[in-house]
Parts: sequence; C-alpha cells; structure tokens
Amino acid sequence: MKCLFILLGLLYCNMLPAQQRMPIDPMATKETIALFNNLYKLSEKHTLFGHQHATEYGHGWSGDADRSDVKSVVGTHPAVIGVDLSDLSGRSAAEIEKTKSKLKKLVTDTYNRGGVTTIAWHFSNPVSEGGFYWKDSVSLPAVKYIIPGGKAHQQYTAILKTIADWAKSLKGKNGEAIPVIFRPYHEFDGDWFWWGKSHCTPDEFRALWKFTVSYLRDTAEVHNFIYAFSPDNTFKTEEQYLERYPGNEWVDLLGMDNYGDMGRDGKYNLDAAIKKLQIVSALAEKNGKLAAFTETGLESLTNPVWWNDVLLKVMKSDRVRLCYVLVWRNDTHSPTHFYAPYPGHPNNPDFKKFYDDPYTLFEKDLKGIYK
Repeated sequence: MKCLFILLGLLYCNMLPAQQRMPIDPMATKETIALFNNLYKLSEKHTLFGHQHATEYGHGWSGDADRSDVKSVVGTHPAVIGVDLSDLSGRSAAEIEKTKSKLKKLVTDTYNRGGVTTIAWHFSNPVSEGGFYWKDSVSLPAVKYIIPGGKAHQQYTAILKTIADWAKSLKGKNGEAIPVIFRPYHEFDGDWFWWGKSHCTPDEFRALWKFTVSYLRDTAEVHNFIYAFSPDNTFKTEEQYLERYPGNEWVDLLGMDNYGDMGRDGKYNLDAAIKKLQIVSALAEKNGKLAAFTETGLESLTNPVWWNDVLLKVMKSDRVRLCYVLVWRNDTHSPTHFYAPYPGHPNNPDFKKFYDDPYTLFEKDLKGIYK
C-alpha cells in the first residue's frame, strides 16, 4: 500500500503544471514543503546568500560559537550555510559518530536561527584509494561498482544507510524533521572527481542518482531532503545540461557551479555565466523545479568590486531566477584560500553594499521560511 501511495504521488508530481511546485517526495514533511515553496516565492524578487562552512571555521579561526566571517563583517550569518558529508564514510565507527554529532549541531543551530542548510558530499572513492578526486593510476571508476548489480553495491547501500540515519536524527525543538538541501555528485560534467564524465557513462550516472534518491526517500524513509542537481559550467545548451539528468521525478533543484566565468585566473565571461544561468532558470521554470547558483566565488577576492559589478550583476540579469547563491569556504590556515570577506579585508565596503541591496537576503532577513 505504501509503495502504491509513493507511486501515485510521483505520478501526480509529474502531472502538475510548472507553476505548482512540489518536492519529488510525496511524503515530504510539511516543513520541507514549506521551505521548497518559500524558496521559490522569495526567488521572484530576491536571492539568498550562502557561504560554505560559514559557521564551522573561517579566516584564522575554527569552532567558535555563533561565529562566521560574514557575521563579523555585516552583523548576520549567511542565509544559506553549506556543510559536507565527506567524513561519514571511510573512517572508523567512532570517528563517524563524532562527525555525525558535529554536523547535526551545525544543521540544528542554523535551523533554530531560521537559516537554511545545503549539503555537499565530497565522497571518498569507496572502492579505491585517491579520495574524492580522480587520481590516475590510483582511482578506480567506482560508479559502475556501486550501482545496482555492481560488486560494491552493498557497501554503498551501507554508506547511504549511515547518511539516512543521520538525516532522520535532525530534529527541531518540537521534534520536527529539519529540512536540508542535499547536493550529491556535484560537478559531474568535469573529470576531477571519480564520478565525473570520463569515469562513468551517462546511463551509469543516472542509475547512481536514481538509486541514491530511491534508497534515501523510499527505502530509508528520509523525508526532509530537497535534492539538488548541479553540474559545473561546461554546458552551453539545454541539451548539454540535461545529458546526465535522471528525470524530473528524481530532482527538486537545478543548479550550476561556476568559477571559471566569474573571474578565476583573472578571466571574466559574464555573458556566458548569464546565459548558462538563464538555461538553468528556464529549465527549472518549465519543469516545476527550484534554480540556484550552487557554487561560485573569486578566490582571495582580488577584485575590489566583485560583489556588485560581477556577482550581483549576474544574479539580477533578465530571465535569471535563483533561490540562492553560494560562495566557497574560507580556509582556517591559508592566507589566500577564502571566498567571503573577513574583518579588515579591503573588499568589505563592496560586500556591505551587496549586503544592503534589497535583492540579497541574509539570515536575519528570513522570516518563517519553514512555515
């Protein structure tokens, strides 16, 4: 009976007109549905600002309570905070439990303040050495081994169970499940990760995506995930963007990661960045999905007007509708690896102007996003 209910729900979602947006999980919690709908409504006139690992650590510090570099500069945390599930596999049981507790606190604290969490997964290769990056002569093409029928499929299922158990432990003050945006296997159109395009076929990638969602949603009964699909910026057409797309019944949010067009190595191609975001926005609108700029940024913030003359210009472009934009992390030790401002950085006046713009939303601007 339950399987029939899920199937009917999925069929209903696929029949909905584009303007009636619902998560792909027919049993999604009311808070998850509210977050999904409110992100879409806010994206009509605003975009939430996000920062990876914002409250875990920053430029020269780590582990301080209720701290972020962004808050130190403008007085409030980012609206969206990124965390990572990278340490939930390939380690001892005790280390994994410690990580689960740490991540749970980060997500719970963000939720209780009224913010939003997005989850990346730099998943270490489960069948070889090499970590999450592809390393020639070391890495194995793990996708074909972990999808159904592969020799490491049961191992992958066990890893997903760890994630599911953690996801179901995320509870608000009244016992409600805390919604999060889950963004696995990002930048799959590049070759730098073991799940990248040269290391698995489109069919294998789609099988991986479908099994991952099906296991979490239908088998493990995780009902507080919004599923985000985010290639890098290699596509130029809708067809290229959709080359590895698993289908509308498996994705809630369409995104793009793009550093290359946004100033990396001093190279700017804002017209290309805008065109790609227009493709993402149009596909999302047509298919009843959310759209987001899932990763971007300028390392070291060497451009004194990057926030307004580059990022905000792209965000505000015609036919671009984004629920959030996320810049990458501020490393604790590196003097150059940072993407958000910190106290004393010369980029701060431009960031404060970006913060003051009504188009951008930070944590203190969010009111009842889960209702």
